[in-house]
Amino acid sequence: MSTSIFTQIINKEIPADIIYEDNDVIAFLDIAPNNPGHTLVVPKQDTLTILTATDNQLEAIIRIVKKITPFILESVGATDFNLHVNNGSIAGQVVPHLHFHIIPRFINDGLKHWHGTGTSPQKDRKQLAFDIRGKIKKLNQDL
Repeated sequence: MSTSIFTQIINKEIPADIIYEDNDVIAFLDIAPNNPGHTLVVPKQDTLTILTATDNQLEAIIRIVKKITPFILESVGATDFNLHVNNGSIAGQVVPHLHFHIIPRFINDGLKHWHGTGTSPQKDRKQLAFDIRGKIKKLNQDL
């Protein structure tokens, strides 16, 4: 994996507004925040997406998200937040290193939410659910 900007931050090769760090995870303020307090939580060990991350990496990230989010919200006067992760460039991932966004939310902050269009025919959804369940069942049998 190439050296990403996050690896450079982890290695202290470039500056960042770090708000939390331990042996496994680093959290710092986003340089192009959607809202005040927008924080990135990043595993120190390189991995591209949730699907390439180890269970230990994901557990460490979520544990830290839960620990630091109340302090972020209190500091910016927010009560609600989005927890967001983009997995792959088509999904909007810009930096090729897994990272979770903690984005404090405010009334009328102008940020948009995405919601389904409700246009998928029920028949298609039922077949898709059947197909996915079959694959999951096979996965469980392989374990």
